[in-house]
Amino acid sequence: MKKLEPLIHDTENGLDYILVGEIYLPLIAVPEETRDIGFYGSLRRNYLRDYKSGLYSYLSLSGKLWTHLADVNEQCIQRRDLLMEQIMIQEDITEELKARNQMEWVRRANNVRSRVDEMILIEMVYV
Repeated sequence: MKKLEPLIHDTENGLDYILVGEIYLPLIAVPEETRDIGFYGSLRRNYLRDYKSGLYSYLSLSGKLWTHLADVNEQCIQRRDLLMEQIMIQEDITEELKARNQMEWVRRANNVRSRVDEMILIEMVYV
């Protein structure tokens, strides 16, 4: 019986294969992503896995999933901060109100945060 090479290269697709037992498996290196995927990235990952399995598989196999999730998280945070600032100005939720009536400020700020989170989830995460 012919001895199998431990590592082979396929010139057609440019991939290297490693021998595991009697089977050659593709030797795929996934790029390192050091950014955290955070809250919104985790929600996006769960959504892709449950409802967009084709896109999830493509991103996973191409090594772009973690980068995509980190990008989505950063975009969502930037959008959240911008919307929070704009709505709080529009609804007159100021530091003066915070100094005068903290509970009212917290109530109104939490209300704005809930609305902004809902907008972000609909517009950016669950699409």
